[in-house]
Parts: sequence; structure tokens; C-alpha cells
Amino acid sequence: MSHPLIAFRQQGVAHLLANYLKSENIACSVSPTDAGDEYVILLNDESQALKAREITEQFLSDPNNPKYQQAAWQYGDKVNLLPQASGFNLKALFLNALNTPLTTLIFTICVLVYGFSLLGLFSPIAQHLLMQPLSVLADNNQWWRLLGPAFIHFSVLHIVFNLLWWSTLGAKIEQAFGSSMLLLVFVVSAATSNIAQAFFTEPVQANLLLFGGLSGVVYAVMGFVWWLGWLKPQWGLQLPNAIVGFMLVWLVLGYADILWVNMANAAHTAGLITGCVMAALISLLADKRKASR
Repeated sequence: MSHPLIAFRQQGVAHLLANYLKSENIACSVSPTDAGDEYVILLNDESQALKAREITEQFLSDPNNPKYQQAAWQYGDKVNLLPQASGFNLKALFLNALNTPLTTLIFTICVLVYGFSLLGLFSPIAQHLLMQPLSVLADNNQWWRLLGPAFIHFSVLHIVFNLLWWSTLGAKIEQAFGSSMLLLVFVVSAATSNIAQAFFTEPVQANLLLFGGLSGVVYAVMGFVWWLGWLKPQWGLQLPNAIVGFMLVWLVLGYADILWVNMANAAHTAGLITGCVMAALISLLADKRKASR
């Protein structure tokens, strides 16, 4: 008989603690409540309750401790995310936003930036967020511009395409490994893809480089999920081959220069490579930790 330990409103947090408990040889599982608005950690053996409560108190006092993320990497094969309900459900949408706060935050920032741009504020936004040559950044130290272009979009199609992929793939990573992992992927891939594109873009007025979009990050999260699905299928992150093929064909078409839009090809390629490399490194670290135990 299972014994309840603690309930969380965020599914990802519940799995994060559950994975750490498993790393401490405490068998447990995560189950939704009947109302579906909370996730309960259930202990398989009541005799382990005292130790489990002590670990839970430590987790609640310092949930961002890296040791919990490390356990998620190693024991992610036990994570079974609940299927999403079909149709529009406002409550489910709200709960999903709570479960994936970073995915929601980036989504919201992109929408707000695009909305303000439509209201005639594109110029001041661009002045503060667009990338500049690295030599200029070295002088003015405006290093936030390494991330800034990711939030700028130039058309409805541009932002819808990127945010659909971000909200799907970003949420997969955040639910499985937590917000800290998704933040790492976002920051590294945004900076890498923007730096790569900067080498192939001529500056315009005020040394600004006129490119933007979340596409480099989208290709990074795609590569991250794709390669982890290949390297660690037991972790539960999978991406259908048809989707991978579509994204790769889209990448090739950008280089062929036959599309009706200008593509940031260097950013897309750098993002994809970054996501794949990060997935490979995480898989390697997980194997080393398992071997050392």
C-alpha cells in the first residue's frame, strides 16, 4: 500500500523531489490527485517515511540545490508526464503555466515585445535589444544583447512558428528536468546562435545587427530533446522522426535561399549544434555519475 508524503501543485517539482528520493533508495511514485490540481509523492514503504520527511524538509528549504538536478539526470527514466487533455481548458492551461514557469515567462516576454512593436515601439525596443558586433559589445559592455534578439520577432508567422515549438519542446524539458535546466539551454543557445549570426550580418545604424527571433533557441531545444531521446530513451523525452525531418528540411531550405523570408541560417545551425552537444554532455555526465556510485 502506498503512503502519501507531500503534494505539490507543480508536477515538475514533485518529480524533482521524487527522483532524489529514489537516488537515496527510497521507492516512491508521483500521482495526481482526483481533482488533478496537485501531484502527490507516494512512498512504497511506510518504514522509510521518517527519512523521506527529513529529505523533504531539506528540499523545501533549498529546492535549487544542484544535487536535486543531478538526481533528475540519473533517475529521469522514472518520470512519466501526464498526457495533456484535448480541447481548450482554461484551468488546464493555467495549471500548465504554473508547471512550466520559465517556458511561460519566455513566451510572455516574446508576445509583449511583439505587441509593443505593433504599437509603434519597435525602434526603441530594437535600440536596446538587437545584437551588435562583438567588438562594439567589448567596448560598451551591453552583454544582454547576446540574448536580446531572441525576444524580437518581425511578423505574425515568425512569432507563431517559434512560440508553438518553444511552448511544446521547452515545456518538455522543464517538466522533465526543471526550470534550471531549461534556463541553461535557453541562455547558452541564445547567446551561441546570436554570436554565430553576428558574423554573417552587416551592421546598420548605431552598429545594430538587424536579425532576431527565437529560432536559434527553438532549434536548440529540438536538438536537445532529439538527442536525449536517442541517447537516453529511458528518460522519456522523445521527438517523432517526422518532426525532426521537417525541422532539418526547413534548415536546408534556408541555406538554399528559396523561401519567401530571410532566414538566420547561422543562428539556426548554431542553435541546433548547441542543443545536441548539451544533450550529449548531460548524457555523458549521467553515465559517469552512475559509474561512480
